[in-house]
Amino acid sequence: MSGLKISFFISFIIPCSLFSQTTGNRTVGITLPVVTLMDIEPAGTVIMNFTAPTEAGKPVLAPAANTTKWINYTSAISLGGLARRITASVNQVLPGIDIKIQAASASGTGGGTLGIPAAQITLNTTSKTLISGIGGAFTGNGSNNGHRLTISISSNTYGNLSATTNTPIVITFTITE
Repeated sequence: MSGLKISFFISFIIPCSLFSQTTGNRTVGITLPVVTLMDIEPAGTVIMNFTAPTEAGKPVLAPAANTTKWINYTSAISLGGLARRITASVNQVLPGIDIKIQAASASGTGGGTLGIPAAQITLNTTSKTLISGIGGAFTGNGSNNGHRLTISISSNTYGNLSATTNTPIVITFTITE
């Protein structure tokens, strides 16, 4: 009888994961541009008219304050850059009349480091800060987003008033560092 031959086969299963790469890296280029955008919404002119008194001895009546305009902005500052601010001025002053403006705190759909409104300012031909401390931020677009503006006019020195008709006063808003 021939000898009994017993053979054993041992097999090893070596998982592939032992030899696979578990980490890696890639360089991704990211660009965030410096952005400075601002506008006033909605577009259009604000009409403000004094009303003549109906009885002798009474003063002219100033119109109600206008609250229909909003400042919208988008700001992305450079690394180490300065906070931005928005200033306002008028192209001319009318003798005897104050034009005042105030921005409310930001509201709406924006985010980031939104600006801080100053107290009410009386406008003249020199730019005055209306909102300061704007960092990387956006206010949302259109009415009910950003800073609501309250614009008012009143007489300051009655003796300096002169009748005018449709005198255009341009309020210039500027966003800057």
